[in-house]
Amino acid sequence: MPSTNVKAISESTRDKLKMAISQLEAFLNENALPQLLAEDQDSESALFYKGLLSDLRHMLVFSEVAYEKLGVALRRPNFDTDFAERALYEVYHQCVNAFFYPKNECYSEDGRYAYTGQDAIRFRKKPVRAGRDIVLSVSKVFEELRDDLSYYESDYMTQRRMQGQK
Repeated sequence: MPSTNVKAISESTRDKLKMAISQLEAFLNENALPQLLAEDQDSESALFYKGLLSDLRHMLVFSEVAYEKLGVALRRPNFDTDFAERALYEVYHQCVNAFFYPKNECYSEDGRYAYTGQDAIRFRKKPVRAGRDIVLSVSKVFEELRDDLSYYESDYMTQRRMQGQK
């Protein structure tokens, strides 16, 4: 991939990560388990919200690390395409995958809704409005990142392996 294209993708990815980070940070700073459980105190709800908060915290950390790596790549006097591509690969495989395949499976993406204009995210249990809103809000960012970085899903590593065999 040409370095000018990698640089542009790095810049747009960093901007999108910044949006996701600010939304996740605001939610996690303003909401804790007791607030989320205010309406529903059963043990299933407690497990659901513990899992949701855990997944969101992981997503925030992965996103912050990737944001910093892309910042390092973009601040270097000579743009290092290999370093930036590795960072973009990590954004796809850590941030995007952390969103679409959350460890605690509190929500999932239902591809049948992806092309209908409806939200493709389906929750295991109906969350409080704030929980629903944060997941749906950042889903738009991570959908864009998944589309932008689809090359890094498998093609990037295939190309790297082929270069190593030469």
